[in-house]
Amino acid sequence: MKQPELIPPRLANRLLQCFLRDDLCEEVTGDLEEKFYATAKSISPFRARLNYWYQVLHYIRPFAIRKPSRTNSNHYDMFRNYFKVSFRNLMSNKGYSIINIGGLAVGMVVAMLIGLWIYDELSYDRYHENYDQVVQIMQHQTFNGVKGTQIAIPIPLETAIREEYGSDFKYIAIGRWTDEHVLSRGDVKISKEGNFFQGDFPEILSLKMLQGTRSAFKDPSAVLLSKSTADALFGNDDALNQNIILDSDQDVKVVGIYEDLPANTTHTDLKFIANWELVKAHSPWITHAATQWGNNSFQLFAQLAPGADLQVVAEKIKKTKYNHAEDERPFSPEIFLQPMRNWHLHSEWKEGKLSGGRIQLVWLFGIIGIFVLLLACINFMNLSTARSEKRAKEVGIRMTIGSMRQQLISQFLSESFLVVFLSFIVAAIIVAVALPWFNTLADKKITIDWLNPIFWMVSFAFIVVTSLLAGSYPALYLSSFQPVKVLKGTFKTGRLASLPRKVLVVIQFTVSITLIIGTIIVYKQIQFTKNRPVGYNREGLVMIQMKTPEFAGKFDVLRNELKNTGAIEEISQSSSPMTAIWSNNGGFDWKGKDPDFQTDFGTIYITHEYGKTIGWKIKEGRDMSREFSTDSSAIILNEAAVKFMNVKNPVGMEISWDDQKFTVIGVVEDMIVQSPYNPVKQSVYMLQYNNVEWINLRLNPEKSAAECMALIEPVFKRNIPSAPFDYKFVDKAYGSKFAAEERIGKLTTVFSVLAIIISCLGIFGLASFVAEQRTKEIGVRKVLGASVLSLWRMLSKDFIVLVIISCLLAIPIACYFLLQWLDSYKYHTEISWWIPAVAGIGALAITLATVSYQAIRAALMSPSKSLKSE
Repeated sequence: MKQPELIPPRLANRLLQCFLRDDLCEEVTGDLEEKFYATAKSISPFRARLNYWYQVLHYIRPFAIRKPSRTNSNHYDMFRNYFKVSFRNLMSNKGYSIINIGGLAVGMVVAMLIGLWIYDELSYDRYHENYDQVVQIMQHQTFNGVKGTQIAIPIPLETAIREEYGSDFKYIAIGRWTDEHVLSRGDVKISKEGNFFQGDFPEILSLKMLQGTRSAFKDPSAVLLSKSTADALFGNDDALNQNIILDSDQDVKVVGIYEDLPANTTHTDLKFIANWELVKAHSPWITHAATQWGNNSFQLFAQLAPGADLQVVAEKIKKTKYNHAEDERPFSPEIFLQPMRNWHLHSEWKEGKLSGGRIQLVWLFGIIGIFVLLLACINFMNLSTARSEKRAKEVGIRMTIGSMRQQLISQFLSESFLVVFLSFIVAAIIVAVALPWFNTLADKKITIDWLNPIFWMVSFAFIVVTSLLAGSYPALYLSSFQPVKVLKGTFKTGRLASLPRKVLVVIQFTVSITLIIGTIIVYKQIQFTKNRPVGYNREGLVMIQMKTPEFAGKFDVLRNELKNTGAIEEISQSSSPMTAIWSNNGGFDWKGKDPDFQTDFGTIYITHEYGKTIGWKIKEGRDMSREFSTDSSAIILNEAAVKFMNVKNPVGMEISWDDQKFTVIGVVEDMIVQSPYNPVKQSVYMLQYNNVEWINLRLNPEKSAAECMALIEPVFKRNIPSAPFDYKFVDKAYGSKFAAEERIGKLTTVFSVLAIIISCLGIFGLASFVAEQRTKEIGVRKVLGASVLSLWRMLSKDFIVLVIISCLLAIPIACYFLLQWLDSYKYHTEISWWIPAVAGIGALAITLATVSYQAIRAALMSPSKSLKSE
C-alpha cells in the first residue's frame, strides 16, 4: 500500500479531534476524502475501512501525544489536554452527561446533608472546654431482680463524695431539673427555662461570659442570664448587677451574662442559672431531703481533677450510697460516672450496661449516606462501561500512537474528576438552598462555614474519593482494550461484559427497596403507637403550670370564674402534667404482700374532678367525690398497679404508705402519660391540694379552642398578674412524644425517594443506551412484523429480572435489621407480609415506568430512520 505524504500539523490535530468525537467521516472532506476512499470501489467495504484507518494513523502519528517528560510544563500540558478532551466528551454526549452529573449531584446532596448531620451529632457538647473531664454522677438500682439506671440521685450523695473523694474532682455541683420559671422586671414578665445549681456549675460548663464572671455566681442570691434572656428582660439596658424577680417572690441579682449555649449541647435550653441557696431557702422539703438517701430527686455534675482517671475514680465511689444508706442496700445501689462524651450518643441502658442511644442513628444514617452515594457512583460506572464500544476506537487509536495504559487511566479518571467536580458544584448549591428545610425536618440548627479552610479541604477530599470510587472501574475496564482487535473491527464486548453492570443494577435496587421497606416500617410503627388507647380524652384538654406562689389559694376563685365564662366544662389540679410522672415512690405495703417484694409506684396527687376533667375510665369502684369526706385517705389505682400488686379484688383493700393508711376506692384504665412505646407505669392517685403544680382544663366542646382561650386568659391575668399566661394543649404535648421517630421516618422517606430517583436515572440511561444500541435490530424486527408490545417486552424483560433479584435480596436484609430495631421498643408493630410485597411491586412499577419510555420510543421509531445508514 502506498504511503501517503505527511500533512500539516494543524490538519493532523484536527483529524485527531474529529476522531475523538467519532465524526471523522463527516468532518473530512475534499481531497482527503477522495484520497482515502479512492480504492473503495475496487475493494471490499471492510478493506476500505481498514485502509482508511491505517492512513489516518499514519497522518496523525507524528503529532500524537508521546510519553511526557518530567518537566512541570509538560505535566501541565498533559493535564490540560486530559480535561479538554474530557470536556469535549461531556459536550458531545449531553444526555449521558446530564444523567451522570444529575445522579451524582443527588447522591452527593444526600451524602453532604447526612455528613453535616453526623458532624453535628458527633460534636455534641464539644462547645464546653472541659468536655473530656466533665461527668454526670448516676446510679444503678435493682428492683425485684431487674437492674435499672437513673440520673436522679439523693442530696447526701453529693455531701459524701465531696467530703470523701473531693481530691478526685475539681468541681462538684448538685442541681434540680430544668423547668420553666417566671422572670420579672417591672412590667416585663417572661417565662424561661432555667435551673438551680451550686456555685461550681458555670465552671463545669465553662460558660462563655459576655459580662461578669463565673466566680460571681457563688453569691447566694446570684443569677446568670443567657444573652437572649437578658435582651428579652432589659432590651438595650445594661443587665449586669441589676435586680430581677424570680417566680414572683425571690429578689435575685444578675451577676453575669453568658453566651447562649448552641443547639447541639445538652443544656441548650438553660436560659438562666440561679444559685442553689435560693431554691433551698424557698423549698423547705429540700432542706429536709439533705439527710434522705432514698429521695432521688436531684442531679449531680462534676469535673475530674487534672490527672484523675475516670475508671479509677468511678471504682472508688461505686459503693458510696451502699455504704452510707443501710435502708437502700436491698436495692444494691451502684454509683458510676457518665462522661459528657456519652451524654448524647450513648444514653440507653439495659441491665446496668450501655445498650445504645443516638449512636445507632448515626451509624444508620451514615450507612444510608454511603449507599446512596454508591448508587450515584454505580450510575457513572454503568453508563461509562455501557458505552465501551463507543470509546473503544478512541482507546485503540491512543494506544497505537503511543499512549501508555497509565495515561489512559489518568485520562478516564480526569473525566470522572470533572463530572464529580461539576456534580459537587450543583450539590453544594442545592445543599445551601435546602439546608433551612433540612434543619426544620431534622430539628437541627446546622450551618455551613463557607470561609473555613477545613470545610474546603474536606470537600476536596470528598471530591477525590468520589472520583476514584466512580471512575476507577471504568478507567481500568476501558484501558484494558486491545488496540489490534478494536481497529480491525473484531472487538466485541461479549455477553459477559454486561454482567458487572447487571450486578451493579441489582445492588442499586437492593439498597432502594431496603430503604422503601424501612420507610414503611417506621411509618407503621409510629401509627401503631399513635393508635394505642391512651385511657383518657386528649381533645380539648389544656394544661397550665403554676409557676409562681401566687397560684396558692386561688383555685376555688379560678374555678368559679372560669365556670361562669362558659369556656370550660371542668377544672382540676395535679402534681404531674398529663404527659409525665414527676414522682415515683416505694415503701407501699398491703395485706398479702411478700416482705421481700420491692415496690415502685408512680405517685400523682390530684384534686376533686380530676377524673371528670381528663375523662379517665373507671374499671372498678368509683371516682373521687366531694360527697365523701373519707376520700382524703382514699386511693385510686391504675390497671398496671393492680397487676403489679397481684391482687384480685383491690377495691376496699387497705394500703399503707409513709405512716398513713389509704383505702382503694377505684381502679382506672391504664393511661399513657409517659413514653407511648413502653408499658404503662404502675401508678396511684390520691387527693392532695397542697402538693400540686398543674391546672387542668376541659374546654367547652361547643366553642372553638380560640374562643375558649380568649375567655380564659383575662381570668388568669386578673387573678395571677405575676405570671404570664402560658398553656399547653395535651394533644400537642402528647404528639411531641413521637417527634424523634417521626423525624427518622421523614428523613428515611426523603433518602429513599432520592435513592429511587438515582436508581431510575441509571435505569433510564441504560435503557436509552440499550435502545440506541439495538436500533437496527428493532428496525429489522419491525420490518418483519414485530409489534410494539413485543418490542417493549424485549427491551424491558432484562431490567425486570434484575429488579426481581433485588427484591429477593432486599427483603431478608431489610427484615433482619428492622426486626432488631423494632425489638428496641417494648410496644411495637409487626412486619406484615404486605410490606415487602408493596415495596417490591412499587420498585417494579417504577422500573417499568422508567424503561417503558425509552422502549416505546424506540419501538415507535420508523424503520426507515433506523436502517438508513445501511
